[in-house]
This record gives sequence, structure tokens and C-alpha cells, in this order.
Amino acid sequence: MALGLGWKLHGDGKTMGPDDVVAPDERLAWGRTIGLGAQHVVAMFGATFVFPLVMGLNAQLAIMMSGIATICFLLIVNGKVPSYLGTSASFVGAVAAIRAQGGTSADVTGAILVAGVVLALVGVAIHFAGSAVLHKVLPPVVTGAVVMLIGFNLAPVVASIYWPQDQWVALLVMAFTIICAVAFKGFASRIAVFLALIFGYIISWLFDKMFGQITSFDAGAGKVTTHFRTNFDNLASQPWFGLPPTSTTGADGKEIVGIHAPSFSVAAILLVLPAVIALIAENTGHVKAVAEMTKSNLDPYMGRAIAADGIGTVIASSVGGSPTTTYAENIGVMAATRVYSTAAYYVAAVVAIIFGLSPKFGALVASVPGGVLGGITVVLYGMIGLLGAKIWKENGVDFGNPINLVPIAAGIIIGIGGVSLVFTSDFTLGGIALGTIVTIVAYHVARAVAPADLRDRADATGGTMIALGKAEYGDSDGIDDLYQDEPNGPDLRRR
Repeated sequence: MALGLGWKLHGDGKTMGPDDVVAPDERLAWGRTIGLGAQHVVAMFGATFVFPLVMGLNAQLAIMMSGIATICFLLIVNGKVPSYLGTSASFVGAVAAIRAQGGTSADVTGAILVAGVVLALVGVAIHFAGSAVLHKVLPPVVTGAVVMLIGFNLAPVVASIYWPQDQWVALLVMAFTIICAVAFKGFASRIAVFLALIFGYIISWLFDKMFGQITSFDAGAGKVTTHFRTNFDNLASQPWFGLPPTSTTGADGKEIVGIHAPSFSVAAILLVLPAVIALIAENTGHVKAVAEMTKSNLDPYMGRAIAADGIGTVIASSVGGSPTTTYAENIGVMAATRVYSTAAYYVAAVVAIIFGLSPKFGALVASVPGGVLGGITVVLYGMIGLLGAKIWKENGVDFGNPINLVPIAAGIIIGIGGVSLVFTSDFTLGGIALGTIVTIVAYHVARAVAPADLRDRADATGGTMIALGKAEYGDSDGIDDLYQDEPNGPDLRRR
């Protein structure tokens, strides 16, 4: 089982006792395994195609490449770390900044590809040098700050692009997302985004029938127009099966993104590199959570998992797809079912690839009304930012210590406020990139010049990754931090 294939049948493959656990190298009968794989598809589905949409990338291609990236991940970790690689939210803020500066989709995917290479190299370094080096360079006070500024930097995107397209639908979808995530129990709460998308579609269609067209900002046209909230004109003309389309230019002169070759811009690359820090924290937390659930030592596979995520991102972005990351939603499904079999993840990956080979599915995804995205993203983006605070809390970061307080305060304001440094007419460093650089460099400078007693306090209260194994804090997609306790599985929120 060098590649993590060849699963042993768990018991009779059909029944599980109340305390039974299906290990990663085991499986249930194939019928049940396929059913579990379908659950994993539903769990990752909403966020995996919402984030490509908000980044201006092709959601059909993202779904297909998420399946391919997941298979590569499972092979690289030898089937020891059951995880699904969906679309990462950590790049959304940087992508918005790239497009605001006139960057194309090719610039976006080229920058993401470089970030994937860097993440893969970091994973290789951790595999050989051990995780202690990582924790020293990126302590929780720093990773929390980077995650926070990535999330809160997105607030203007919601306010200026999605929410104005249909404020009342956005408000209703936001309320539904919150209620669904906290009032429901079990699996329903884990697919809150997916359910909110369906709800938003229905509400938008009903509003079209009841109130007619709306006059509002149209992201596709780039201006205020009078239009229906839902538009399925392109759906009927698309075939059921086929590769995602190549990038073309629409009638309005705007790019319709599809399969394309990336291009490389230094300015764009610098904007996305901070997301690597968030992905390192995310992957590390997820591996620790899976290790605790499976009662196994996965530290030897930490570097492999991070490298595999980077390789998945490289593979996806090389054809114009979205960045990938391990998904807490799917880890939550494992907690609920106590089935950690990687066979179910292979099934989920194959199903995702099949979805990705349906242009009709891609057209349906592309037709999501802007108001629906407004209601969902106002929750998701805020949750990304608050996950930074969760990192601080879980690791006991002491902001009474000026080593933690002063440099982090500067970095966050620079990142969220869009402060910039202009070097030349062609090169400006600002926003997330500058905020991250200031956070990391200023923190380590502060440590170097601070008295020994302040350094000792920092180390004792969050200066090192104390609670890394106790918290699945790195979920940049942010969904599972709203979930209810599972009566039949571990409560990941306290891990």
C-alpha cells in the first residue's frame, strides 16, 4: 500500500458499531463508500465553486481540477492524511487587488502558480528540517495577523461589487446562511453555503416573477443596468459533456475565463505570496486535527501534506484553475461519520472530475446572481478575518506584550487600509503584501531588540505554536467554525 491504495474491508463492510472507526487504509462496501464520497462532494461543493466565481475564474474548471488535485494529494501522502482539496479563499483578496490594478486572469493564475511552487518548497523543507523551524519563523501572533488582514481586506469587494447588485436578496441570503449554520445540526449545518446558494437562486427567481427586472450595478456589464436577477439563456445551449471552454472575449469586451496559460507579473506575485502563510497555517491545523481524530502520529507527513497542497495548486493553476487547499468541511464529515477511509475521497474526486466535464454544469454555476454572492461573501469574508483572532485565542497570544502588540498593529492597518509604498511608476507594494511583510519583519525585529523578559513572556503566551495540535484553526474557508457539536463524532472546534 505504498501509494495508499488497496484498502482492507472494515468488518463485513456494511455495519458499524457505535464505537467503530474506519481507518484511512480501510473501507466499507463500495456502495456505502460511494455514498460517503457523495457526502464529501456536497460538503466541499458550495465553497469550491463560490470562490472561483468571486475571483473571476472558471468554476467548472475549478471543480474538475479540485478532483485531480485531491487524487495527487492522496498519492503524495501515501493515503495517510484523508483530505479533500477544494478552492482556497486565501487568495481572494490578492486576486481582487491584482484585478483592480488591471491584471488579467493569466496574471492571476500565474501568480497563484508561483505561490503553489513556494508552498511546495516550504513543505519539502519542513519534511526534512522538521516543523520547529516553521513555528519559529511564523508564530501564531504572526499567522493570525496575516489571516485577519487577508479576510478583512475583502470588505470593499463585498460593499462595492456584490452587495449593490441586489441588496435585498443579499440581506435575505446572509440571514439564511447564518440561521442555517447555527440553528441546524449535523450535516445540514456543514453545507450552509450550498443551501444558501439554492435558497438565493429560488428567492432571485421569485423576485423576478413578482417584481420584474431590477435596476442596479451589473458586474458583467461593469455599470448600472436594468436586468433580471436570474439569467439561464446560456444554459440550454451548453452540452452535457465536454472540457471547460478556453478563455474568450464576450460581447461586452470583457474576458470570459476558461482554460488558459498563466503569465507572470512580479507585482501580481508579490500580492499573492502572503496567502502562502495562511495555507501553511491551514494545512498544519488540518493535519493535526486529522491526527487527533484518527489517533495517529501524522507529524512525519506534515511536510508532505503542505507540499502536496502546493503541488495541487500548481497543477490547477497551470491550466487556469483555482488555488487549492485542504477543506475543513470534509474533515467535519469524517468527524460525523467516523469514516476516515481515503477510498471515499477518491470517489469524491472522481465525481468532481465528472462535474467538471459538464459545460452545462459550468453554465449553471456561472449564472449565480450577484445578490446571492453578496449575501454569502459578507459572511465568508468576515469569517476569514475572524479566524485570525481564533488563532490568537487558541494559542493564548498576549497583546499586553508590546512585542506582539506594536508590530502586529502596524501590519494589520497597512494590510486592511490599503497603505502602499511606491518604488517606481511600474512597481508599488501595498495592501496585503506590504501588510504581511511589515507584520513578519517588524515582529522579528521587535523580538531582537526587546529585553529578555519581554521575549520570555512572548514565548510563554503564544510566541510559539503551543496549541497547534489542539485547534483546527486554519480553515480559511471558515465554514466549520459555525458548526454545531456532532453527537456522534469529535467536536473539532475544541481541538
